[in-house]
Amino acid sequence: MDKDNNNPPFNFGSDEGNNRRTQLKTIFLYLKDHVATASMVSAATGIAQKCVTRYKRDMELAGRLWEVKRDYCKHTGHKAWFLTTDPEFKRDDNQLKMFRDE
Repeated sequence: MDKDNNNPPFNFGSDEGNNRRTQLKTIFLYLKDHVATASMVSAATGIAQKCVTRYKRDMELAGRLWEVKRDYCKHTGHKAWFLTTDPEFKRDDNQLKMFRDE
């Protein structure tokens, strides 16, 4: 993993001719500096909302994206999760700790 927090921890490779890598990188970097819903990311980046949602899942499974809060989306007006890839927002999962013998 890169020690430089400005570089995504994914192997993007070359952006030439690879739309998926370009979109994933764009979303990752946008969410590094913004806390936004998938619809807000879509409006800001021009990437289709359904693609943003798919990449959201990929980044969640990789442990690189976090849901910060559930509130009203500034784009749709509906309740939605606000997302970020900024590690400052990463929460410790204390739920599993209650089962450990200490």
